[in-house]
Amino acid sequence: MTAVWWWILAGCAAAYGIKILGYLVPEKILENKKVTRAAGALTIGLLASLTTVNAVASGTAVSFDARLAALAAAVIALLLRAPFLVVVIAGAGAAALVRYLGWG
Repeated sequence: MTAVWWWILAGCAAAYGIKILGYLVPEKILENKKVTRAAGALTIGLLASLTTVNAVASGTAVSFDARLAALAAAVIALLLRAPFLVVVIAGAGAAALVRYLGWG
C-alpha cells in the first residue's frame, strides 16, 4: 500500500472520529439558542461561499462565464419562491441559452 492510501485512510478515520465525537456533545449545549443560531449562520455562510466559488472559479483563476447567468436565474427563481426543480431547470436553461449565444 502506498503512502497516499495511508493518508486517505487516516483522513477517513479522522472524519469518522469527529462525527462520533459529535454524538458525545451534551443535549443542553445543542439546545442553547446561541449555539443553534451560530450553527445556522455557519451553514448558510458555508453554502453561500461554496456556491460563489463554484460559480466564478476555474482552477486557480476567476472566470466569468455562463455559470453566473445560471446562478442569477436560480436566484431569481428562488426569490419568486419557485419549487426546487424549477430553480434547477431555470439555471440550466439560462446557462444553455448564454452558451448558445456565445458567452462562456
